[in-house]
Amino acid sequence: MSGERDEHDAPAADAGAADRGVSREKRPLLERLGLALIALVIGGLFGGMALAALIGGELFLAVMAGVGCAMTLWVGGLTLVRG
Repeated sequence: MSGERDEHDAPAADAGAADRGVSREKRPLLERLGLALIALVIGGLFGGMALAALIGGELFLAVMAGVGCAMTLWVGGLTLVRG
C-alpha cells in the first residue's frame, strides 16, 4: 500500500500477451498468400460437401457445410486484407 506498483499489479491482458509471445507485426505477403490458398482449398471442400449433401437431400448437413465454407473463405480473405 505504499503507492508503488510492481510487476504483479499489471493488467491481466498485458501479462497474458507477453506470456504467449503475441506479435502484432504483419505477416509477409508470401505467408498471407499461402494461408489464403489453404483456406480456399478447404473452403472448396466444404462447398463440395454442401453441394453433395444438398443433392442427397440432407438439408441440415448442407447448411452446416455451407456455413463452414463461408466462414473459411471469410477468414482466408481477412488473412489477405489484415495480414
